[in-house]
Parts: sequence; structure tokens; C-alpha cells
Amino acid sequence: MPQHASLSPERFARFSRGQQLMAIANEMNRASKLFGHADLERLGRAYERVLALVDLTVELNESRSLRRELLRWRGLVAEQYVSEAPDALAHGRAFRALLQLHPDTWRQLPYVTGASG
Repeated sequence: MPQHASLSPERFARFSRGQQLMAIANEMNRASKLFGHADLERLGRAYERVLALVDLTVELNESRSLRRELLRWRGLVAEQYVSEAPDALAHGRAFRALLQLHPDTWRQLPYVTGASG
């Protein structure tokens, strides 16, 4: 059963924008840990969860600027998803860009990327 299969749009819509982006960031963090294992199948499934959450976030948010930025960002993840050899550095750059989209996620930068806020 997919990890977010039971997450309905109605329930996800009740999350704050920051919580929605944190859910995406959580999946990106999980994907980060799969690069060391060279398990492309599990990494692909993690990217599928990321893309599904991005799509849900875009669908539920009225903010045109957020939707535009998330769709741009989605392209970075989609490139990794279809790549035969996903790049850990590109993943890290995409992860950092995601975290910069909202104050709630921005505060997580030092914990997941080692960068100072």
C-alpha cells in the first residue's frame, strides 16, 4: 500500500501550507537516505511519493506564486525520477530549494543540509 494512499485531499487541505511543504520535505529526506544504498527501485518509489504530494499541494493551493514555484521545482524532481542514474548532488540542491519556499521549511535547513539559516 503506498505510504500516502490514505491521505485524502480533504485531510491534506486542512494542513497549513508549511505542513504540506514539510510533508514533501519529509519524503525528500527519506529519498536522500537511499542514495547510499544504491537501491534505485526504492528511490523511485520515494520520488513517486514526492511527486504525488507536490501534485496534491498544487491542486489544493490558491496561491499562484506557490503553484508556479512548486511546478518549477517538480521538474527538478521529475528529472531525477526518470534518470537512469539519479544524482545525489542534484537531489540535495532540489531539497534545499524546496526548504527555501516557506518559513516553516526554511528553519529545517540546518538540520537536513548542514547549512546555516
